[in-house]
Amino acid sequence: MRTGTRNTLGIALAGAIALAGLGCGSGEKHENRLRPPVPLLLSASITPARITLSPARTGAGPVTLIVTNLTGSSQQVTFESDTLPGSVEAVRQQTAPINPRDTATLKARLTPGTYRLRVGGDLVTPARLAVGPKRPSSQNDLMLP
Repeated sequence: MRTGTRNTLGIALAGAIALAGLGCGSGEKHENRLRPPVPLLLSASITPARITLSPARTGAGPVTLIVTNLTGSSQQVTFESDTLPGSVEAVRQQTAPINPRDTATLKARLTPGTYRLRVGGDLVTPARLAVGPKRPSSQNDLMLP
């Protein structure tokens, strides 16, 4: 009985080693790509007179925009690039109506250019965001989300 068990274990071990060898060192070369920049948090608030955005300048890369409605009525926010509609780099996102004293979140990957954050109508002055060259990679940054 011991000899049969040893043979079975030996065959299983040899099979495991052979299978492990198939997946290692495939010989294909691939280029390691750098990680994108750390996502930047932008905050905006809608008041009865205007929209404020902080920071108003940043580098290209991923952003998360949190918008707070400080008016007495629901507001729908549009975040859009100043590039021609339909171009490859055009960005246009809208939130659902934001109730008074509530927030909404938008996420986007921005390229260099100018962007506008606005609400419907002409009563509230829109905010502008200037986006410069790409921010550095987060390749060697540890403990990021």
